[in-house]
Amino acid sequence: MIRGRPSHSKVLFSNMTTHHSGAARAPRFTDLQLHPDLLQSLQKNKFVTPTAIQHSAIPVALKRDDIIGIAQTGTGKTLAFGLPILHRLLQSPPHKRFRSLIILPTRELAIQVEDTLRKLGGPFGIHSAVLIGGEPIRRQQQALRLNPQIIVATPGRLIDHLNMRSVDLRLVDTLVLDEADRMLDMGFAPQIKEVLRNVPADRQTLLFSATMPAEIVQIAHSYMKQPTRVEIARPGSTAKDISQELFILPQEDKNELLAKVLLDYKGTVLIFARTRSRAGRVARFAKKQGHSAAEIHSDRTLLQRRKALEGFKSGKYRILVATDIASRGIDVSNIELVINYDLPDCAEDYVHRIGRTGRAGKSGHAMSFAAPDQGAMMRDIERIIRTNVAISPHSTHQFSATAVSPKKSGRKPGHGNAAKSAYGFTKKETPRGGARRSGSGRPGKSKQQETASASGGINPTDGGKAKYGLHYSNAGYSRSSARRKPTGSRNR
Repeated sequence: MIRGRPSHSKVLFSNMTTHHSGAARAPRFTDLQLHPDLLQSLQKNKFVTPTAIQHSAIPVALKRDDIIGIAQTGTGKTLAFGLPILHRLLQSPPHKRFRSLIILPTRELAIQVEDTLRKLGGPFGIHSAVLIGGEPIRRQQQALRLNPQIIVATPGRLIDHLNMRSVDLRLVDTLVLDEADRMLDMGFAPQIKEVLRNVPADRQTLLFSATMPAEIVQIAHSYMKQPTRVEIARPGSTAKDISQELFILPQEDKNELLAKVLLDYKGTVLIFARTRSRAGRVARFAKKQGHSAAEIHSDRTLLQRRKALEGFKSGKYRILVATDIASRGIDVSNIELVINYDLPDCAEDYVHRIGRTGRAGKSGHAMSFAAPDQGAMMRDIERIIRTNVAISPHSTHQFSATAVSPKKSGRKPGHGNAAKSAYGFTKKETPRGGARRSGSGRPGKSKQQETASASGGINPTDGGKAKYGLHYSNAGYSRSSARRKPTGSRNR
């Protein structure tokens, strides 16, 4: 028999909360009625102003209500669930034995979360343990014998400990499922349900996700009690400060485009590749071009992944090439550019990928390289993010008619004379006003108006300026000082 929360189908989400900006005064952590010691620790670590998800979720969590938090990657979810946990532990009498369990999809993210909680709660005697693969299990068993108040774990290793009976979940009174959509995408649904069968029914459950697939609704329906839905952004939406751009080109042309882009952007760059082997090849290519680069994927040891991530954060490596599985835990506030060298297999991963830039109130840019036969994949992505990603006016190809039907998408196949682009590729000339995007046509708009809308308000015919501020000419590829305008002003 499953020991879970009772089903409440008629009242699945209670008191839906949506954050609205425009308050007269910026909120502070001192407004949230947290324990004085915790406020002191926050000040010492220079946390002053809560993010939107923190400001909205913390008061609900302090009331011990279940929460489903919908927020983009990089919005500060760690403190949104971490501070209520620390507050409860600080308020509890010494003889009370409470335990919080935090489950996350990857080792890097687990290490990052535990490090943050240890910095804030460690000075007050709050102990934690990290249960992740790639580290000796005996060392983790020793940490569990010390009865930590907080356990941070990945699903697979937690099940290992459950099977070995080295962890007791009967004392868990707070369960956190962070990046829940990603854990389900990675196939961890059986492990999560096994954990839910082993924790007490009388507990608080805090679930955070960037998207809201049906599987999460099912978990909420079966294992949560009238959760409050704290929604900072629509499920699947991307940050408003991230501009997006799409290049359509064959696989064999990607390295040439990548080389030119890496010369143009001088800040930190995060590149996503679809497979481990391709991530390695892209990292080696970047190094041959004279850039400092590292790779992070599941073929690398935990030590290698840690060194790559630490080097990326410290500036030792300007470029980091990652796969989706290894990318969680990449929390760097100054990533200038995210490049999707390959489109993700799962459309929801696009949200998590580009969410690595434009963090902590900064703007960022995301480029995607798509093959001509990947029009359907882009359409799935656009359906998730509820916006059309602008095709670069200098994209070398268009989506093929077999990949996206022009009748359904409103996208015309390329035609006209072959011409040489600024990248040196042969491309199809597009009609005046640039390439049309799926769903961009609206009654009463000229082609030029439609293209300006798809490009974030920038007319690609004006001086040869691309949407992200690049000038193209026969002389080559140079970056303008003009600031990028974020994509996503329509179809919200």
